[in-house]
Amino acid sequence: MFARRGVLQRVARRYLNLHEYQSAAIMASKGVNVPLGIPATSVAEAVAAAESIGDAEVVVKSQILAGGRGLGTFTNGFKGGVHVVPASKTEEYAKQMLGETLVTKQTGPAGKPVHTLLVAKKMNLVNEMYFAILLDRAFGGPVVIACSEGGTSIEDLAEEKPDLIVKVPVDPSIGMTDDDAAKIVAGLKVTGDSLAAQAQVKALYDVFTSCDCTMVEVNPLAEDDEGKLVAADAKIGFDDNASFRQKEIFEQRDTSQEDPRDVAAEEWDLNYIGLDGNIGCMVNGAGLAMATMDIIQMHGGKPANFLDVGGSASEDQVEAAFKIITSDPNVKALLVNIFGGIMKCDVIANGIVNAVKKVGLTIPLVVRLEGTNVEIGKDILNKSGFNITAANDLDDAAVKAVAAISSAAAT
Repeated sequence: MFARRGVLQRVARRYLNLHEYQSAAIMASKGVNVPLGIPATSVAEAVAAAESIGDAEVVVKSQILAGGRGLGTFTNGFKGGVHVVPASKTEEYAKQMLGETLVTKQTGPAGKPVHTLLVAKKMNLVNEMYFAILLDRAFGGPVVIACSEGGTSIEDLAEEKPDLIVKVPVDPSIGMTDDDAAKIVAGLKVTGDSLAAQAQVKALYDVFTSCDCTMVEVNPLAEDDEGKLVAADAKIGFDDNASFRQKEIFEQRDTSQEDPRDVAAEEWDLNYIGLDGNIGCMVNGAGLAMATMDIIQMHGGKPANFLDVGGSASEDQVEAAFKIITSDPNVKALLVNIFGGIMKCDVIANGIVNAVKKVGLTIPLVVRLEGTNVEIGKDILNKSGFNITAANDLDDAAVKAVAAISSAAAT
């Protein structure tokens, strides 16, 4: 729940993710062994980082909030988002990666922009494993997933070698016990000092609990040539409900990695989820929004989004909702379905008219209003001078929105 203009509204939760270099810094602060690494936001900084590390070779890693970086491809044609390179070639590789867009299996075809590189010390890793802590709904608490093989897709490992995966639930009221840690280390098949490995596992659990995490994933968790357990990669997710406790962490959020529509919706306290259809939906109330999407689909259309303006949106929020929906180039028609209870239809109508004026709406707009001040709202729309199609009920609205797209396609 968030307060805006003195009114409480329910908003969608968006779980914070951090880049690898940020996650590694948090882990190091809790006693987890991590490789030496230096973030760089320019080619010059990357070269300086490689010189600071002082080794013949360094690892240059693209920092995006998605997996599969090593096998990804930049939109400029450069292959791979992670490279082990001679330190002398850091500049050459950094120029190909910084400021470019990396496409991986997890980013979708649009890819993610690379604004930061992590220049890291090349580790001599002799044994790579997989480690994660996740919240398990069935167990009702955190569960550690450990596998003696890592450095690759855990989904593939789970399918090909399910017997290697060990799951250890941890009672949150007690914390990780010595027995829990021993089971996890046994599942990892650590070859070095088992007690030191158990201490590392407990340190990772401390990261999970003390930082209000939803996930801690290390792939690979590896042993170096001295038998020391090292978190060679890191991905951490955080619960937004704990943002008031974890202010320093949440200040590290990188909105450039997020859908700009999601960021805008959050700024305006709107519940928004982008979909792959072509009929934009603006509705008040989650249940009504879901019903609207279902009825659109029932009549042969495809909803382009879920957008709930809440029960007491202002005209400014309605205008912001219009801008967010119409920023999607796939949206070919817009359906507004408002049931005015606390939300007054005249407020929505004024917001719609102002939004159409400012956005310059060129796609068909179908509006169904019902409830408080409905006649005033309809009168505002009728006198606006804009081409707004009125609907009598939800079914009528869906039929007209689908028909509007069909007509546009025919012409």
